[in-house]
Amino acid sequence: MRGYGEDKSKIIARLRRIEGQVHAIENMVEEDRYCIDVLTQISASNSALESVALLLLQDHLSHCVRQAAENGGEVADEKIEEVSTAVARLVRS
Repeated sequence: MRGYGEDKSKIIARLRRIEGQVHAIENMVEEDRYCIDVLTQISASNSALESVALLLLQDHLSHCVRQAAENGGEVADEKIEEVSTAVARLVRS
């Protein structure tokens, strides 16, 4: 089971809402809506995606990284490097 197993239904629900937001943005552009209104909705979608990313990161730390740290060794080092790279990627985006 993945680290997000307990939150899977919550994550899927959030992603479906985000999908709806993105579809609404597409409709706004098709309808030639005001630029700032479109940008506001894009910002809201980005924030929602970041929220999902942080939830996944927390689950990964609490489950996968914790388990690897308890086992120690090379696997623990790999998981720590993996999460460090993931955080760097999130910060840059």
